[in-house]
Amino acid sequence: MAEPLPLSYVTTQEIRCLLHWLSGWAPAQRERFLHDLVDKAVPCKVLPLLEGLAGLSMEPGKPPSIFECQMRLWDQWFRGWSEAERNEFVRQLEEVEPSLASRFYQEVAKTAGQE
Repeated sequence: MAEPLPLSYVTTQEIRCLLHWLSGWAPAQRERFLHDLVDKAVPCKVLPLLEGLAGLSMEPGKPPSIFECQMRLWDQWFRGWSEAERNEFVRQLEEVEPSLASRFYQEVAKTAGQE
């Protein structure tokens, strides 16, 4: 079995940064991240896409919170990662946040067979 390609320096730093942010997020923020991660792992679901778009709206004149900025960066980074890099993120999530990773797998499993 071939060894996975090493991650680029940039991707490695993005993953480290994201895991650091995650450790400081409040339970509600972690929950939002979990749902976003599930939505990214199980694409082509119309309802989560619409929910995600609704969450992007901001009040006029109000700057985004630090968490909202972090979620936007996470989204940009994830879109740029290869499948191997995404899998490596989940592997590291399992090490750093095993209970959150377990919930992620449970939520993904629940979507099986849904259309």
